[in-house]
Amino acid sequence: MVPTGNLSGDACQIEKNSDTSSQKPADVEATDLSDTERSKEQILSPINNNVSAPADAAAADTPADTAAVDAATTAELPAAPVATPAATPLYKRNLVVLWFGCFISGVGLSIVQPFMPLFIDTLGDFTREQLSFWSGMIMSGTFLTSALTAPFWGRLADRTGRKLMLLRSAVGMSVIMIATSFVTSVQMLLVLRLVYGVFSGYIGNAVALMAVQVPREESGKVLGTLSTSSVSGQLIGPLFGSTVVTIFGYSKSFLVTGSILVIVFLLTLFMVKEDFTPVPKGEQQKMREVFQTIEKPKVVVGVFITSTILMLTQSSINPIMSLYVREIVGTSSNVEMWSGLAFSAPALTAIIAAPILGALGDRIGTHKVLMFGLLLSSVVFIPMAYVGAVWQLIILRMLLGVTDASLRPSTQTLLTRNSPKESISRIFAYNQSCQSMGMVFGPIVGAAISGPYGYHSVFFATSVFAAVNLINVVRITRNTEF
Repeated sequence: MVPTGNLSGDACQIEKNSDTSSQKPADVEATDLSDTERSKEQILSPINNNVSAPADAAAADTPADTAAVDAATTAELPAAPVATPAATPLYKRNLVVLWFGCFISGVGLSIVQPFMPLFIDTLGDFTREQLSFWSGMIMSGTFLTSALTAPFWGRLADRTGRKLMLLRSAVGMSVIMIATSFVTSVQMLLVLRLVYGVFSGYIGNAVALMAVQVPREESGKVLGTLSTSSVSGQLIGPLFGSTVVTIFGYSKSFLVTGSILVIVFLLTLFMVKEDFTPVPKGEQQKMREVFQTIEKPKVVVGVFITSTILMLTQSSINPIMSLYVREIVGTSSNVEMWSGLAFSAPALTAIIAAPILGALGDRIGTHKVLMFGLLLSSVVFIPMAYVGAVWQLIILRMLLGVTDASLRPSTQTLLTRNSPKESISRIFAYNQSCQSMGMVFGPIVGAAISGPYGYHSVFFATSVFAAVNLINVVRITRNTEF
């Protein structure tokens, strides 16, 4: 049974409350209405402000308001990420250091090279034939020992690293150069030059190191730039050497050269970086296995032949250049100065042309640039035999610098693009051997021709060598895609 009394009371209470609500005072209703209107205004205020903003801004757009709006907008935007500059690639940093190292090395080597025959002439009383013989033997002997030892150094570089070979070359050459300043006979000079060839190869090892590190698509430009270093050194060296020889004599120039090569050693030791993991001796590939991994062995072997003929062509002139200059200007003129200018002339144009031709080879094909250089050299050697003044010889030698800028970097680029990187030092070492063999026979050929037939006949022979080299390049690049 449900109690009814309480229900009745509750119902009455509900009814009473309802009556009380319906009888609110008027001021309470007004207050509730006012609160409702204020709420509506608060809700609609942002909308009204946005609608009226253009008009208000047009009416009063003060700098303070604008700055406030910009500050608020900026605060709401997320912060833009700060770009961190990428680290300079290792090959670019090494390129700078090796450029200076090869430049100083080129200066050191070219200080004495133009005057070597004249220095030999001070070591005894020689006839013209004897002077040509000793000049050829001494300059050839250096490259003979270099050709025989380069493969060994190349194999060691692939196993222990290229930087170690750079240091070995720099310190060895500096010691031999300093010792050369104390020679008293042509036989002593020959022995030291033979030992010098064993430790030579700084520039070649620098090229091998860059060839490993540089991206393939930039190899022509980078190696062309690197080649300007030694060329620049060869430009400065004879001019600097002529000053040293004039002031201090021939022997002191070797002492200066040795001191300069000490700077090369220090630059290499502290600034050249190489990321290299030594290879255990038993795990290194044999040279026959290396050639089996080369995609285009015909091109690599063809470059070896090209390098041999190229160096034979250039080195056949070097032993007789200063003597040829002396024949043109006479003994009363400054032979040392004119010889230095004649030797330096090709370097001046090669500095400008090498990076340009290297980049051009990256676009149109390195083999085409190589053929252009050989064609130009075969033509430009001929008028050198007919010059009647030394300035004519210097101009032709400057034109020859364009060919130098296209030949050496092109052969280096072809080897870089067709050699496995883990064995590239050996490939370059064999190429250095071929170059050295060309420089062995070049001075001998030049001396053999100039003795009975005169100095001018050497230029005809070098033109023929360049033409033969051009035929070889056409043969190895025919039907080959690059």
